Amino acid sequence: MRREKSVPKGGPDGGNGGRGGHIIVRGNRNYWTLIHLKYQRHVYAEHGKSGGKQRSFGADGEDRYIEVPLGTVIKDAETYDVITEITDDGQEFILVKGGRGGLGNVNFKSSTNQTPRFAQPGEPAVELAAIFELKVLADVGLVGHPNAGKSTLLAAVSAAKPEIADYPFTTLIPNLGIVEYRDHKSFVMADIPGIIEGAHEGKGIGLRFLRHIERHPILLFMVPTDSKDVKEEFNILKNELEQYNPELLDKRILLAITKSDFIDAEMQAEMEKQLPKEVPYVFISSVTGKGITELKDLIWSELDRSILER
Repeated sequence: MRREKSVPKGGPDGGNGGRGGHIIVRGNRNYWTLIHLKYQRHVYAEHGKSGGKQRSFGADGEDRYIEVPLGTVIKDAETYDVITEITDDGQEFILVKGGRGGLGNVNFKSSTNQTPRFAQPGEPAVELAAIFELKVLADVGLVGHPNAGKSTLLAAVSAAKPEIADYPFTTLIPNLGIVEYRDHKSFVMADIPGIIEGAHEGKGIGLRFLRHIERHPILLFMVPTDSKDVKEEFNILKNELEQYNPELLDKRILLAITKSDFIDAEMQAEMEKQLPKEVPYVFISSVTGKGITELKDLIWSELDRSILER
């Protein structure tokens, strides 16, 4: 109530309280992993400040920002429903809204109640358990069985330095590389850890990384020439993606026959007869450079088409 020397009965004078702070997720292109959140499992925004006399409004609570890399998907930890996806630098999303501030008694005065001695309290704090999941963002995703030559190709066409060795599952984390193209153009290529038959059921390590493939507009299937059956191996890879998520086959699919320096022109001609006609393909060798320029041209033309159709 307003009480001053010359105003002994000034009526209601309480101001409103401020809202609680928001929890805001913000995309940051300088982050590449979620490791900085590993030991920060709980994030709290500030409480709103109380209203005061002379109808003073309380300050809003300070917002808290969670910086995440591009490609982060946020899900409700209870229902596993996707809440939002952060794909752009600077993109912000209010993950948890701060509670509304209370109303001071000045809001409740009327002709019949000129001195209300009550106020409305603010809303209680809101809690949310969320799962942060990173899906690699790239223009081209490399899909193939272990030792198909994915890491070797990425190392040959970009400055990326993935681990390369002659044993399965050399690549244990997705690797990104920027591939230079003509006229200072470039695109991003992602080396996804090898997929084996049954990966969609959790076999091998493919299930942990199949989700990354969802973010690439172009999938480059890679099958080596020393495979028992190139077409059959290609179909196995397609089946694994279809079993995991049928929508993946709606993406643009290209085929690279790797290690083609091991075969001659006659063997290549025989292999071409077995390849699927509906999928653009190119024979390459990351060691000798054979077909690499043609592969870049093919990828760039497909990227142009995908941009025009958006």
